[in-house]
Amino acid sequence: MKSYRKEITLFIHTRRGFINITPKVEECLRESGICEGLVLVNSMHITSSVFINDDEPGLHQDYEAWLERLAPHAPVSNYLHNRTGEDNGDAHLKRQVMGREVVVAVTEGQLDFGTWEQIFYGEFDGNRNKRILVKIIGD
Repeated sequence: MKSYRKEITLFIHTRRGFINITPKVEECLRESGICEGLVLVNSMHITSSVFINDDEPGLHQDYEAWLERLAPHAPVSNYLHNRTGEDNGDAHLKRQVMGREVVVAVTEGQLDFGTWEQIFYGEFDGNRNKRILVKIIGD
């Protein structure tokens, strides 16, 4: 069994955003040379997420509105976490809802997705570099 590891660094210039990282993960898969196995993709930050869904702009707007209703950014005084001097208590909660990582099967050297599935990075406290881990194991 082979193992491959790579970190992808992203800088999102807004506080929140969703980025399709499927092409970056596919590039990692090609570099790994693995044809059968599993890919783990996870955010290495507690205020961002990795998830699988459809690459449809209306859906992303729905996510944004839904997450803001669940955990509104303002007023920042609503979050005990922000008493530490931070202003990102909402980002921690949004990450918890959207999840930390995804695992995708690799079959015949390709990501084995269902219809419309893509891998996304969700940013909830941007304006700085964030890392994503891609770990691939298999043969």
